[in-house]
Amino acid sequence: MRPTEMTDPARPADFSVPAAGEGGSFDFADGTRMLCLDVDGTIVDHDGHMTEAVRDAGRAAVAEGHTVVISTGRSLLATLPIIETFGITHGYAVCSNGGVTLRIDTSLLDNYEVIDRQVFNPAEALETLAERLPTARFAIETSAGRFIATERFEDRSFGLVAEPVSFKDMKRSEAVRLVVNSDDSTAQEFADAVRSIGLQGVSYAVGWSAWLDVAAQGVTKASSLEVLRNRLDAPHEATIAVGDGLNDVEMLRWAHRGVAMGQAIDEVKDAADDVAGSVYEDGLAEVLQSVL
Repeated sequence: MRPTEMTDPARPADFSVPAAGEGGSFDFADGTRMLCLDVDGTIVDHDGHMTEAVRDAGRAAVAEGHTVVISTGRSLLATLPIIETFGITHGYAVCSNGGVTLRIDTSLLDNYEVIDRQVFNPAEALETLAERLPTARFAIETSAGRFIATERFEDRSFGLVAEPVSFKDMKRSEAVRLVVNSDDSTAQEFADAVRSIGLQGVSYAVGWSAWLDVAAQGVTKASSLEVLRNRLDAPHEATIAVGDGLNDVEMLRWAHRGVAMGQAIDEVKDAADDVAGSVYEDGLAEVLQSVL
């Protein structure tokens, strides 16, 4: 599905990036790359399967000292298994489409800490969307890391079972990510309806199906990665990004080398510098091996 809407003004975020703990440091080394990797459709297929070739290439990139930044729409808890499988013990991850940035450090109690969280008030967007899409389902990842919904809502990208709340309580929450889904509309109908609403004060992207991700204004994977790149003092020429979805478009344009997965739609491929094999052809492994 081609329709997409996003706003991307200059992001006002400013946070410090502490050095890693006793287990080592995380200085950006000359000659290495900042590898920014989407998860679903890139590292794993749409059934959540990661091949040995991708796993081994990811681990090799980490072992060689490249800065591997998992950059995903997934929430924190759903991202941690990917970080563990790639063997990242000191580093960073951008979750929730840029809404949350993690520092990975296995010397910490939980092996990570949140160093940046971009939040917004979802009330206006919820009211507008509910009026225009009366049969849609809503879910929110809150600033406290909860996953709340007004009705049954299953999605592995949150990594949690949804807690039932009233629509009134949902509007009172502090959100990192708002997700909207409609089973009663086609992808095109849903995209047309969302575009006609004209959401204000937020960033949003219409997905492959009747699916919408809403974040704080100006927050995308690219905006959070740029803040992180500056804090790490990594040259832009060292950045490589790989992704397959409409929520990866800004990231692919931002990177010095943006690589779209082979199964991506034309709009995503047009935003990239290169096109790799599909996720079912170990396209990511091909890209990582070109760096090793």
